[in-house]
Amino acid sequence: MNRISIKYLAYCSAAGAALLASPVFAKDVSACLITKTDTNPYFVTMKKGAEQTAKKLGVDLKTYAGKYDGDNQTQVDDIETCIADGVNGILITASDTKAIVPAVEKARKAGILVVALDTTLQPTNAADVTFATDNFEAGKLIGEWAKKRLGNKKAHIAFLDLAVSQPSVGVQRDQGFMQGFGIDIKDKNKWGDETDPRIVGHDVTGGAEDGGRKAMENLLQKDPSTNLVYAINEPAAAGAYQALKAVGLQDQATIVAIDGGCPGVKNVQEGIIGATSQQYPLLMASKGIEAVKTYVETGKKPQNSPGLDFVNTGVNLVTDHPVKGVKSIDTKEGLKRCWG
Repeated sequence: MNRISIKYLAYCSAAGAALLASPVFAKDVSACLITKTDTNPYFVTMKKGAEQTAKKLGVDLKTYAGKYDGDNQTQVDDIETCIADGVNGILITASDTKAIVPAVEKARKAGILVVALDTTLQPTNAADVTFATDNFEAGKLIGEWAKKRLGNKKAHIAFLDLAVSQPSVGVQRDQGFMQGFGIDIKDKNKWGDETDPRIVGHDVTGGAEDGGRKAMENLLQKDPSTNLVYAINEPAAAGAYQALKAVGLQDQATIVAIDGGCPGVKNVQEGIIGATSQQYPLLMASKGIEAVKTYVETGKKPQNSPGLDFVNTGVNLVTDHPVKGVKSIDTKEGLKRCWG
């Protein structure tokens, strides 16, 4: 074979590779998004972010959700459906971070990239990558703010948690608040083992407004002097306010929460919630879709944030009552960045 033929074959080979790498010949990419529910504004926003990015990048996306927060079995069934469909990636906010792991492992063995959103699995490396707020830090911020806001008053703290499932995102937020407030958290992977006399008690809300109201009613019966309320999220905080207002104690207790949705930030603006830690679920979902696309095309996975076992998508404390030593943004800025 002469030199011209060799050069020609090399040229054809390179040209063929370039064509296969072009958008026209790019691999089809498909993904599933599985959220805890399809009603909570947080997950509605996450779905919106995933759909927008999927459309932009040409990713075929199907979405699923649990029937309620804590519905592990439906999420397991959804993973099975996604495996059967042969998708390239699964994005999931797990309701039960331990119980979901066997289903996740099955998906990964099938060659599917599993991306955890918002909530790290137990163990974290059960997923290929996690995009989340540092939920412990989010809790710590409202704990530090609440401690300084309360000043020299004796604290009577009611904890409105997510669910009994531990460890979870709810535990991370709860324990972060405690550390920020100066409570000995004992085992940081669970709540309820603390012995601090300032703790009125814990009750679960399911992350819902009605759950927050009922939990607050229960804890008020235990201690009518409650003057500080930690709420897992803003819907639960809104329910807590309703319960306090019903018995004329709305001005006695300061409520803090985590999420940063537009209704929650408006509640901060109106004085219903004292401060909230704002998270960015749309960004988490967008980054998740991008990760699936990149993995299919290059085989590369995102790198974790320095010092963490996940990719940190950020958090800001939102309040109109800033305190010295705790960085925050006001509700005007919070409303520019809010979601839902």
